[in-house]
Amino acid sequence: MAIASMCSVQLGAALSRPVTMQYGTLSTTWLRLCFAGLVLAIVVRPPLHTYSRQRWSAAFVLGSAMAGMTLCYFEAVQRVPLGLAVGISFIGPLIVATAGIRRFRMLVWPMVAMVGVVLIARQDGLWTTSLTALVFPAGAALGWAAYIVMMKRVGTLFDGLQGLSMSLIVAALVTTPFGLAQSGGHLPAAQLIDAAYLAVLVPLLPYVLEMLALRRMTASAFGILMSIEPAIAAAIGFVVLGQPMLGLQNIGTLLVISASIACCRQE
Repeated sequence: MAIASMCSVQLGAALSRPVTMQYGTLSTTWLRLCFAGLVLAIVVRPPLHTYSRQRWSAAFVLGSAMAGMTLCYFEAVQRVPLGLAVGISFIGPLIVATAGIRRFRMLVWPMVAMVGVVLIARQDGLWTTSLTALVFPAGAALGWAAYIVMMKRVGTLFDGLQGLSMSLIVAALVTTPFGLAQSGGHLPAAQLIDAAYLAVLVPLLPYVLEMLALRRMTASAFGILMSIEPAIAAAIGFVVLGQPMLGLQNIGTLLVISASIACCRQE
């Protein structure tokens, strides 16, 4: 389920690029969250009046993390190659994975991963993008870490997909000001159609699969499993967007993946 989720996310990110370039990242991401939240709410029908303050708080934090992670990630994809965006964003899951391991020597692996990210970000001795553009994948990394921790938490507090449904509604509400500010209230029919089908690839299908996966594994193990996502992103970026990763960038990708495999072996 987790691997299927990663493939869906990266394919959705690649297919989103021309749509977000035409209509804007903020408005398109907002519409996707709205569509995903609406579909899941209709299917799940969460009983809102029965939830405790603890459940509402958890759903609010997860929804906010979803909103920040999604906005930052798709802004990153617009500015940097897909493999680079995921390579940097992956530091979030790696932190979660490392936090679950109680051995001091394991601190070496986040440093190895950081070296890998630096190599991914450089090509022929130059940065592949401006340093300011790296703010967005870094923000996505923080959001991703919070997302994994809170998705696990929400999965234990709610039955079925009720917590995910609530969190997606929160995410849609949090992103509404950004979406309306960019669109100016003008939403072409073509953008609505594109956002609707892209919402299935990201976020609806991945979030459902990841919620189910996190019910069967620890947050640390899930973070480790995410290690193959940079490789999936690089492959999809090459096939769909024609963004090959060359030279030291391939070595950097291997370092990030190897760091997570090492964590997995030590856990």
